Amino acid sequence: MPLEGELVILREERRQDLEFLQALRNDLRTQAWSKTLPPDYTAPMYTKRFEAREFSYDPGEGRFVIIHRDAGQRAGYISYTGLERRFSTTIGLIVVKEFWGTGVALDAQEVLLCFLFQELGVRVVRLWTHSGNPRAIELAKKSGFQISARTRETIFKAGKRYDNLVLDLLREEYFARHPEMEDELPPIVSEG
Repeated sequence: MPLEGELVILREERRQDLEFLQALRNDLRTQAWSKTLPPDYTAPMYTKRFEAREFSYDPGEGRFVIIHRDAGQRAGYISYTGLERRFSTTIGLIVVKEFWGTGVALDAQEVLLCFLFQELGVRVVRLWTHSGNPRAIELAKKSGFQISARTRETIFKAGKRYDNLVLDLLREEYFARHPEMEDELPPIVSEG
């Protein structure tokens, strides 16, 4: 069942998306991470990854193609990985350049966050980026993420050094930003 927002529909990736996903990951404009060489994600790599999941659903991750509601086009990709049941997960987001600045990325991020906090009951959502990616940092902060860790000058991209950043959003922070929603899980009581 797809997840729906105001601007986007998030649906599980399908075999017919593999070429789109490969191109998206190999596009240096949308690929945020550094490499000494351009990305080289191949069709066999994506096929193997897809087939490994197709017949053995792994609740520890979710991979969604972002569909622009009005245009009916694939606008990007969003995922969660490393889910620790009822505790934490990490999200990733890539948007096709033509949809930058349209609200698609924020809507997709908010739809996934609602699913993670409301349906999966996670306590913290994290994402990784680098200091040379101000669009990703600004987008994360719009949803309430805060920089929680910084490893200085560990990313080398286009001849420059950047800090590796971890941003996170706690459950309590998410629900404080969304008073229209009710957090139905009891808070964790810390000892000490």
